[in-house]
Amino acid sequence: MQQESIWLTVVGLLIIVSIVGLLIAQRISPVVGMVLIPSMGALVLGYNIGDLVHFFNSGLDKVIHVAMMFIFAILFFGIMSDSGMFKSLVKRLILLTRGNVIIVCIVTVLIGIFAQLDGAGATTFLLSIPALLPLYKALNMSRYLLLLLLALSAAIMNMVPWGGPMARVASVLNIKNVNALWYGVIPVQLIGFVLLILFAIYLGIRENGRIKNSHASEEAQTQALDIHKIIAHYEKEQAEKFPVRGTAVNKPWIIWVNAVLTIIVIVIMLANIAPPEFAFLFGVVIALIINFPNVDEQMSRIKAHAPNALMMAIVIIAAGMFLGVLNETGMLKAVAVKLITIIPDAVGPYLHIIVGIFGVPLDLLTSTDAYYFALLPIVEQTASQFGVPPISTAYAMLIGNIIGTFVSPFSPALWLAIGLAEANMGTYIKYAFFWIWGFAVMMLIITVCIGVVTI
Repeated sequence: MQQESIWLTVVGLLIIVSIVGLLIAQRISPVVGMVLIPSMGALVLGYNIGDLVHFFNSGLDKVIHVAMMFIFAILFFGIMSDSGMFKSLVKRLILLTRGNVIIVCIVTVLIGIFAQLDGAGATTFLLSIPALLPLYKALNMSRYLLLLLLALSAAIMNMVPWGGPMARVASVLNIKNVNALWYGVIPVQLIGFVLLILFAIYLGIRENGRIKNSHASEEAQTQALDIHKIIAHYEKEQAEKFPVRGTAVNKPWIIWVNAVLTIIVIVIMLANIAPPEFAFLFGVVIALIINFPNVDEQMSRIKAHAPNALMMAIVIIAAGMFLGVLNETGMLKAVAVKLITIIPDAVGPYLHIIVGIFGVPLDLLTSTDAYYFALLPIVEQTASQFGVPPISTAYAMLIGNIIGTFVSPFSPALWLAIGLAEANMGTYIKYAFFWIWGFAVMMLIITVCIGVVTI
C-alpha cells in the first residue's frame, strides 16, 4: 500500500509538472497535454482503456455544464457584439474613465468584486470580460492584466459563506454554521479590498508606462493623450471586426432591447432560476430573432462565433479527462499527503503558516477538493498536537490558498476566463502567478498580525 502511494505521488507530480511546464513554455496545446499526458500516466500505473473511459466519464461530469455554458455564452455575447450593444457601453466607459489606464484598473476591480457576489467565478468572468475586454483593447492594455485583476477580485470576494472554499472548510471542521467561519475573515476581506485597489493603482501606473514606451505605433501613443482619438480608433476596429449589425443599424432602439435581454439572462443566473447554460441557450435564440430575423443571417452569426465557442469547449472537456484521471486514481490525494509527510516535526507549531504560504503553488499541484479534503485534515490534526486551534489552521490555509483560486489550471472557471479573453493559459500563469502568490502571502501575514491566525 505504501509503495502504491509512492508511485501515485511520483506519477501524479510528473503529470502535473509536465502539463504546467509545457503550457507555460507554450510547447504543447492544452487539449493534447491534458488528454495525452494523464492517460499515459494512468497506463504506466497499470490501468487499462476501460479505466480511462471511466476516468473520462467522471471528469466529464465535473466540467460538462461549464463547457455547455461556454458554448452558448460565447454565442450570446458574440451576437450582442454584432448588434453594437458593447460598442455603446465601451464608449461610455472610455468617456467615464477619460481613457485613464489607472481608473480602468480600479473600475475592473470594483466590477470583479460585485460580479463575484454570487460566489461563482464563471459568472464573474461571463459578466466582466465581454464588457471590459473591448475597453482594454481600445486603450492598448494587456488582456492578462484584466484577467489578473478579475482573478484577485473574485478570489477575495469568494470568502463569502456561499463560496466553495468556505463550504469545504466548514465540512472538514464539521462546523454547521458557515456564517460563523465567515465572521472571522470579514476584516481580512475588507483589508484585502483596500490593498487590491492600491495594487490596481500600482499596476495601472506600470501598464501606463508600458503603453507609452511600447513601439506598437505612433497612433497608439497619440490615443493615450486624446480621448476622441481613442473612441475613433475603437469604432474603426469594431467596424472591421463586426461588419454585420443586424436590425440595430436601422433601429437603434434594438440596442436597449438587447440590454434588457442581457439583464434578464444575468438575473436568471444569479437568482438560480435556471442553470447558466439554460439561460444562455434561450438568450441566444431570442437574440437571434430580435437582431437577425433572416434565417441565413442567423446561421451566418452562429458560424461566425462557433469556432471560438467550440475551441474552448473542447479544451474544457479535455480538462475533464485531466481531472478525472488525477482524482479517480487517487494521485491528487497522494500528492497532498506526501507533501505534508516530508515536513520536519520541528516546524509543527508553524505548519499551518508554512502550508498557507505555499497555498498558491499547491493550487498548481492539487485541485481545490484535494487541498481542502485531503490536505487540510492532515495539517489540522498535526498542528493541533502543538496547540494550534483548528479554526486558526483553517484560516491560514484558506487565506493562503483562496487568493490563487484563479491561477490554477484545475479551475474550470479559469479556462472559461481564458477563452473569453482570447488569451493563452501558459502566458497567463507566467504573467500572473508571482503577483497572485505575493498578494496571498501578504494577506496571510496581515491575517497573522491582526490575530485571525494564531501561532
